[in-house]
Amino acid sequence: MKVTISDIAKAANVAKSTVSKVLNDSPKISQETKQRVREIMKQMNYTPSSIATQLARQSSYNIGLLVDMSKESEFLNQFFYNIIGGIESVIVSLKYELTLSNVQHSNPEGHFLNRLVLSKRVDGIIANNSVLTEELSAELGRLQFPFISIGELAGSAGWVDFDNELGGRMLTSHLLEQGYSAVAFIGGEEKEKIFTHRCNGYMQALHQSGFTVHKEWIVNCKANEHEGYQAALKLLQGENPPDSIVCMSNYVAFGVLQAAKELGINVPSQLGVAAFDEYPLSRYTTPPLTSLNIDTFKLGVSSGHLLMDRILNPNMPTRHVLLEPELIPRESTLRNS
Repeated sequence: MKVTISDIAKAANVAKSTVSKVLNDSPKISQETKQRVREIMKQMNYTPSSIATQLARQSSYNIGLLVDMSKESEFLNQFFYNIIGGIESVIVSLKYELTLSNVQHSNPEGHFLNRLVLSKRVDGIIANNSVLTEELSAELGRLQFPFISIGELAGSAGWVDFDNELGGRMLTSHLLEQGYSAVAFIGGEEKEKIFTHRCNGYMQALHQSGFTVHKEWIVNCKANEHEGYQAALKLLQGENPPDSIVCMSNYVAFGVLQAAKELGINVPSQLGVAAFDEYPLSRYTTPPLTSLNIDTFKLGVSSGHLLMDRILNPNMPTRHVLLEPELIPRESTLRNS
């Protein structure tokens, strides 16, 4: 049996008009009452029909981009601004504006579900999959509110991502084509989905070319310069050193190059080094890095298109989009050129 406003009002011991005002985020209702009524709505699995009605009848002409301001690396790099530019290039022609919203708030009233969704200040949301937890995704789905994840997301949500598995195959295959035969993989936390996909692609390329995957050559660590340096020192001084390394990031690769230089190992004649991501170091290392260009502007464009399609066509089936990275060969691997 469908839960109604009357049911919510009775459970909260307030008038039906109070529940309606809470749904419309009226300033006349205290924050304490709003919080209590919204909690009861959640407990009773109540989906406000007014949201769907509002979306059908009128629009805020705003799209929300959720940002975790506690993670500086997520908003102080070129990737973030490229994504914003890509989204803007799509929504501006439809007369929509982009609203950035910090997901970190110390009080329940500051939660984006209250600030943006229940108050109808945006018509849809785009967020990184590190922000969209399973619980938040389920709640947005329950409310039938349009949202798109940047990065693969479990469940029925729409998402756009780069094909990290393909990327792993591309980098590894390139090294094998250059005559390397003992390829290692450094960087990434074992439980991270992005590591799993990239490492799977690396292993697939080895298997397809008839090479053995050596588990001791797959090193899980934080994808930074220090961890890359330490991992490379250990591998390159081991009894069975690799002759090439696929790196989880530019920073890992920079650490690997430092270790090789310290050990007197020439890159690329004795060691091939290739990395995911073009930004920020690939062009400027010595030697310049072979890398995968992951076009984050295109990521923003695709997420913008997916969300606007969802808003304008609510009954459209959920879509998942995998974008193809671009291999950029440079001196760090080109020993056959």
